[in-house]
Amino acid sequence: MNPLTIAMPGNEQLSAALSDRLGCEMGRLDTRRFPDGETYLRFDSDPASRTVVIACTLAHPDDKFLPLVLAAAAARDLGASKVGLVAPYLAYMRQDRRFNSGEAITSRHVARLLSDAFDWLVTVDPHLHRYRALGEIYAIPTRAAHAAPLISQWIAANLASPFIIGPDSESEQWVAAVASGAAAPYCVLEKVRHGDRNVQIALKDLDAWKGRTAVLVDDIVSSGRTMIEAVRLLTSRGFVSPVCIAVHGVFADGSDALLVGAGARVVTTNSVPHATNAIDVGGLLASAVSELLAATS
Repeated sequence: MNPLTIAMPGNEQLSAALSDRLGCEMGRLDTRRFPDGETYLRFDSDPASRTVVIACTLAHPDDKFLPLVLAAAAARDLGASKVGLVAPYLAYMRQDRRFNSGEAITSRHVARLLSDAFDWLVTVDPHLHRYRALGEIYAIPTRAAHAAPLISQWIAANLASPFIIGPDSESEQWVAAVASGAAAPYCVLEKVRHGDRNVQIALKDLDAWKGRTAVLVDDIVSSGRTMIEAVRLLTSRGFVSPVCIAVHGVFADGSDALLVGAGARVVTTNSVPHATNAIDVGGLLASAVSELLAATS
């Protein structure tokens, strides 16, 4: 039977876009909170004998996670043949080892929980820092779409004489791909992180690139401290209105406003709904879902 897409609250545009691109039905899930804070869920569309594709980006995940897992469990209980997750932003990838005694390695724990709840997973540019692939921690088929070509296209179409800047040496391969696609030169920052909100950065001699548009690119902007400090350094060196581009605009602590206040233009993909969304990853997601539907049918 034709797959059924279901939107968790706040993901209706994502679910509708998937339905349009995949040519499948968009179902309806009623959800609300009881007075004691527990979640009520009811499928208005019958998932019996169908593949259910649940759309839920996982920025600010703690309030979303339990309703998401309950929705997957309910779909199975109602007879769904398979249940897949489309999470353009995949949370809980940061803690990928035990940095201090007694810490939870939450990336592994969340991967186990999602692998138990779903048959497959699609995401965009997960934060694979110490993991080579999602398959190292997920026990289900996964597809990680890559937004670098779309970012390159946006830069080439919208900015004259861009100069691409990456957040640190570990990002160099990704930044080089973005720069190559945009036919632009690039460099990377020298960064030392002293805590979640304390980042020290250094910029190399950039005199050769004066007159170009400085474009800071990163996979995630959360606290935004790296980009904020970089924007301040760039403007102090004569670069006018740097552009900050992120795949995932999480924007904790009002960092989007802080970036704009520092003099930057901010652009993101629509992996996390936000006013800065200018790059559409819907096609990437639909292609990845099509691959998994074919592979798991």
